Amino acid sequence: MEKRTDIKSLSLEELTQELTGLGEKAFRAKQLYEWMHVKLARGFDEMTNLSKGFREKCRELYAYTALQAVRVQESRLDGTRKFLFELWDGNVVESVWMRYKHGNSVCISSQVGCRMGCSFCASTLDGLERNLLPSEMLDQIYAVTLLTGERVSNVVVMGTGEPLDNYENLLKFIRLLTDEYGLHISQRNVTVSTCGIVPGMRRLADEGLQITLALSLHAVTDEKRRKLMPVAKSYSIRELMEACAYYFKQTGRRITFEYSLVGGVNDTDEDAAGLAALAGPLHCHVNLIPVNPIKERDYVRSESARIRAFQDKLEKYKINNTIRREMGRDIDGACGQLRRRHVKTLETP
Repeated sequence: MEKRTDIKSLSLEELTQELTGLGEKAFRAKQLYEWMHVKLARGFDEMTNLSKGFREKCRELYAYTALQAVRVQESRLDGTRKFLFELWDGNVVESVWMRYKHGNSVCISSQVGCRMGCSFCASTLDGLERNLLPSEMLDQIYAVTLLTGERVSNVVVMGTGEPLDNYENLLKFIRLLTDEYGLHISQRNVTVSTCGIVPGMRRLADEGLQITLALSLHAVTDEKRRKLMPVAKSYSIRELMEACAYYFKQTGRRITFEYSLVGGVNDTDEDAAGLAALAGPLHCHVNLIPVNPIKERDYVRSESARIRAFQDKLEKYKINNTIRREMGRDIDGACGQLRRRHVKTLETP
């Protein structure tokens, strides 16, 4: 970020210290914090109960994150909306707004690009550009709230990027999002998805949070997982399961296994039995995901009959599971597709 302090990434305590250091009264911090995180102001000019002189001083001293939507796609099938937001440096990130019976969910990105290299994912094709700041993660939610005119009740950090590869900024984001003086979204309504960075999973378990951890598993043997996910070369399934058990022990929060079904790769009855063997002892919820095909890869989604057979096998072993409801199939469904297409369009002479 530019050298000015990123004011929207400061906690209320940090903001209070910052402003009192400038000779301002402590209550100014509360006012400013409310404008940023409750009223969702898009800039200092909107903060009408702050003096013009103080707002001018803030403009000079602080960078203010307010993402701009450069593209919005709306599904004709289910109303899902996909947003492409431009950042201060010209990079773009994706966010997805989904309406469910239990409330509105937003899936946000944690990085520009990704370096994890999962072989069925569009997000990682061009590698990692940079980490997102806490304010840039937050403002995806704030901007979507303003653009839809509807409150967000659930947040999923499952868009572009590996959240645990941006650990400090992720943690700050969660604390700001769930802060009682901000949007105050319940920690239990926040899900963080990881491809399995074991040290980060263990560290997160000790943070005293009540968020849901989702593990992108996608295979039940080390050999098969290494072909799909390069991170598996660093951490074995045994190490992953030990980290999951530790997370559950420390937090009491049930882990979710994300399992993308790739036709002819990881969707056999044997795979289902192996998945049940891993999920059962941990009392995990299994989220089955028919994979979104991307043109740069050869992978195809499993056939409907095979998906049902796979689920039946899990049911036989009494494994709690769901098949993810496909949202926005007609609007660049897979993570990273919209951003990649936008970038490639800009690169074409």
